[in-house]
Amino acid sequence: MLATTPPPLPPVAMWRINAIRLLFLLMAVIMGSVVWRQLLLDWADWPLWKGVGKSMLAALALISLIGVRYPLQMLPLMLYEIAWKTVWLILIALRAWLNGRWNADIDSMFYDCIGIIVAYFVVPWRYVWARYFAESMEPLRRQR
Repeated sequence: MLATTPPPLPPVAMWRINAIRLLFLLMAVIMGSVVWRQLLLDWADWPLWKGVGKSMLAALALISLIGVRYPLQMLPLMLYEIAWKTVWLILIALRAWLNGRWNADIDSMFYDCIGIIVAYFVVPWRYVWARYFAESMEPLRRQR
């Protein structure tokens, strides 16, 4: 059985590609500098899950550097960033605000997360749809 060639992906404007590069660079530099400093200097008294979370964010910042070079190939990482921040904003921050339980920790995290709104305008959603949803699934086993 011959493999069929998938349809071409929609073009992505160069300004979007460069904007995605900038978002990855900001993730790497801003988040990375804060989290790596905390991991290297402030780790001693953290509870277990805070250390796990900071380690995951440090890895995310490090891998974001690959997105500076290959922004379209690393879009799943950007989608992950959009997804977790959106979930947090809606399910944690919004409910805290609606229930009058807003506090300093939520306020701080809110300002760390709200900038993700920019990504909604930068991500090439037609490309994402064509590449990750409309394109045929990779085979589950080797074809003979």
